[in-house]
Formats: sequence, structure tokens, C-alpha cells
Amino acid sequence: MADKVTKIGVLTSGGDSPGMNAAIRAVVRTGLYNGLEVFGVMRGYQGMIDDDIYKMESKSVANIIQRGGTILKTARCKDFFETSGRKKAYLNLKKRGINGLVIIGGDGSFRGGKKFHEEFDIPSVGIPGTIDRDIVGTDFTIGFDTAVNTAVGAIDKIRDTMDAHDRMFIIEVMGRDAGFIALHSGIATGAEHIIIPERKTDVLEMIKSLQEKEKRKKLVNLIIVAEGDGEFGGAAGVNDMIKRHLPDMDTRICVLGHIQRGGSPTCLDRVIASRMGYHAVECLLNGTYNIMIGIKENRINHTPFEKASKMKTRVNDEWMKIVKILAS
Repeated sequence: MADKVTKIGVLTSGGDSPGMNAAIRAVVRTGLYNGLEVFGVMRGYQGMIDDDIYKMESKSVANIIQRGGTILKTARCKDFFETSGRKKAYLNLKKRGINGLVIIGGDGSFRGGKKFHEEFDIPSVGIPGTIDRDIVGTDFTIGFDTAVNTAVGAIDKIRDTMDAHDRMFIIEVMGRDAGFIALHSGIATGAEHIIIPERKTDVLEMIKSLQEKEKRKKLVNLIIVAEGDGEFGGAAGVNDMIKRHLPDMDTRICVLGHIQRGGSPTCLDRVIASRMGYHAVECLLNGTYNIMIGIKENRINHTPFEKASKMKTRVNDEWMKIVKILAS
């Protein structure tokens, strides 16, 4: 049984997402308010192994709530997969007396925290930081709202040149395993078609729709595709498929890429990150750990690490019906 938590470490792991700094700020200040010592771990689990750990004060997190990225940096750490790496990390925590962790990241980071606790009895609480919004147990993940708004802003600008030239644009957004950014940004920008990993695309139906729009002289068409669609290989593959069926259609490809990861977090991301960071520390103080903090129906929700996996789900048919009707 773990001792009462008196010193905690906070780290960011995996892909960065806007709002991570707001979560770090909330963890540090909630910990200090409750009389805990708080340590920042640089570069996720790699920093724990490399002993890149420093004590944080209230001023350490001043003026960061509006900043994208993460002041603690982040990395994916292969060494932590090995028992020897985890032991080295444990010894670095032990010499400082750190006996609790807040892990801001995705499902892989949470699995690491669970394994670490099983071997060395270090309690951990997770906060979902991923722009993909693909974690079970929460309606929100830190960074998703900012990423979608970044994509929407870029797509709105691209629409101007689409209209000027009567062109079709195929825009690729991020989402290696999940299509939520594509779905939300596509609906928000009036896309004619949205291609996502969760749903197989009816190619013939899409081509028929484009042909029908061409007959109506609707030459401006927008297709949003998630990078991990798995069917065509992203925007380039979708373009190749369309050209095979409609060789005369004027198309352009735009890959938005990593601009979606950066930038100042939206109000929503700052608020949920602050809320989750506060509750993560409260859980450690109350002896609740090996769980991820989520928000379901505007209430804090606890999901055990072993269940906080990537979401494997079918997108509701109603979403795609909305896209079809509104694009007609």
C-alpha cells in the first residue's frame, strides 16, 4: 500500500497538445495549496530515467496558461518499456521522496503509469492530453477544441481561393486513428464530403455526388480527410481516386499538418485542463489513483487506466446524414 502522498511529480508524455500548460499550472498550484512539494519531470518518462527533474514553485507556472506546447517538454520513451529503465526512474523519484505522479498524455502514457505502480507502488493519476479526442471515459481531451478551431480557421481561408478559382480542395487534417477533428471541422466549414477512419467510404456514391454537383455547375467542393483514413492513404490517395473517375476535375491538395498541434489554447481547453489538473491532485490526496480524470456530461469522471484506451467506435450515422443533407 502506497504511503500518504507528500511529494508529487508532474510530466507530459506522448504528443503535445494545446492546454497542457494550463493543466501543469493547475497541478502545481493545487499541490502547493495543499502543502505538497511539486516536481516537474522534463520530457516525460525519459526525463524520469535521465533524472531531469526539478522542484516547482508557484512562479514556475506564472504566465503559461495561454501558451501552447508544454513547458515540461515531451517525448516518447522506449527505455521505459524495459524493467531496467523503470527501475532507474523509480530510484530517481525515491531519492527526492516523490511518491505520487500526475501524467498528462494518452493511453500509452497511462499504461506506463499503471505498470510503474504495479512494480514500485507509485500512485499515478492521468489527464487526457491529445488533440484526437480518442480516449474512452471522457467527452473532452485537452487540445481537441484548439486543434479543431485551428483547422476551421485554415479551411475558411482556403475556401476563399476555392471560390475564386472554382476548384475542389482536398484538405487533410490530423487524426491518425480517429476522425473527430475531420468530422467537426468538416461540418463547421460546410464540407461536401468527410473521410474518416471509423467509417468506410462509398466511393461510387461520392463520385456520383460530385458528378451531379458538376452538372449543376457547383464546381467548388470541399473534401476533408483524416490523415489516418486507412482507405486511401490521406489526401493524396483521395485525389488519385477522384482523378481516376473524374480526370477533368480541377483539384488541389492541402495538408494542414502540425499547425493543428500548436497555438494558444481556446477558453474551453484552458478551463477543462485547469479543472482536470485540480481534480488529479485531489485524487492523489484522497488515495484514488491508477485512474484517468475525464469529464462526462459536465461531471468529473474516473476511468481506470486499464479501461482508458483508445476509442474504437463507429461514428453515429446521424453525423454523416447531417453532412450529406447540409452539403446538398
